[in-house]
Formats: sequence, C-alpha cells, structure tokens
Amino acid sequence: MNILDLPMDRNDAGAATVREYLVKLALQVWIEEEGFSSKRPFGNSGWQSEVYRAMIDGGAIEGDSDKWPKDERAAHAMVQKAILSLGAAGGRP
Repeated sequence: MNILDLPMDRNDAGAATVREYLVKLALQVWIEEEGFSSKRPFGNSGWQSEVYRAMIDGGAIEGDSDKWPKDERAAHAMVQKAILSLGAAGGRP
C-alpha cells in the first residue's frame, strides 16, 4: 500500500491525497521561507492529524477513537518513508 495515494477528507491544505498534501506542505516551506510556521502551516494546528486520519481511514495503520495512531512512531516512520519516495522516480516509488 502506498500511503501517498490515500484519499484525504476535508483538510486545511485542500488536498485530495496524502501525496498532494505533502507536496503542498513542501511548497509552503519554500514560499514562506523563514516565516514558515511549523505549528500552523495551513493556518491551523493539528496538521499532522490530517495525514494520520487518512492513513487510519485507508487501513494503513490502526488508530484510536480520536483518529490518532496507536503506534505513533511507526506512523511517523511511514510518513517519512513516503516523503523520501517523493524524490525517487518522479514521486513513484
């Protein structure tokens, strides 16, 4: 399963997939430079939970009743791997 292709519910970035969300996040860093807010990159906090919810809803990870990963360390590692794969083969691992 490629988490980059998981669909996302309504989110502050307006992204349809996890891939699009992460690309928009990178673009925000580039545009805002040193003014980038890691607490509120799209205007609100809790932005990581938007990706985690997509992973839980897509069956990539298990989550609790609040849609937070049961194993946050593993979920974090999956997202890091997905981000790294964006640079490989035009974003297709």
